[in-house]
Amino acid sequence: MTRRRLLAVALAAAGIAAATAGPALAEDAATINAGLLAAARAGDEAAVRGALDQGAAPDSRNRIGDTALLTAAKRGLAGMARTLVEHGANVSQANVQGVTPLMAAAFGGYEEIVAMLLARHAELAATDRVGKTAMVYAAGEGKAGVVRQLLDVGVDVNARYGNDLTALMWAAGYDRSDVVQLLLSRGADKSLRDNRGKTAADIAGEAGAQRVAALLSGRPS
Repeated sequence: MTRRRLLAVALAAAGIAAATAGPALAEDAATINAGLLAAARAGDEAAVRGALDQGAAPDSRNRIGDTALLTAAKRGLAGMARTLVEHGANVSQANVQGVTPLMAAAFGGYEEIVAMLLARHAELAATDRVGKTAMVYAAGEGKAGVVRQLLDVGVDVNARYGNDLTALMWAAGYDRSDVVQLLLSRGADKSLRDNRGKTAADIAGEAGAQRVAALLSGRPS
């Protein structure tokens, strides 16, 4: 893809006619980087590769701090994510809210992208601005496959997060029975209490999470 074409992609995303751009602007590195971000937003893997081949910086960020890799992780675009990682994208680069590609992929349950990021040593303990980690997102969203992946690479099943909540408590509060069963099978301690003195069973009861409450109490669901 030519630099002029990349410019057109970037300007189209911004609602600007490509015809108004001069040749000098087309050569500008910032414009090439904008083309990369626009291609990522458009889900155009070929255009992303073209922008990178033209010299776009793989860790270019938009106004909210999203990189192309973070955009791919949010949308589950594994091929695009692979292309970016192969071109040296930072697998732990967070946006202005502190969200990393691993958190985004965990939230969406995109196991292929999670595996790719873990293989490149993405930061496991990173927290966003509200104190959530990839494990918190996976547990709360009921993404059992991602929870398993995180446990397999060494995330402590009884790790404490914001307000002393554990992954089990997060899963319990959202009635994620599959995740609760997985965590219990991997050694989650259901007697632990958060900073209010609540156990996972207490949290499930308060939330009306009947399946998990029954599971944690040993009653039939």
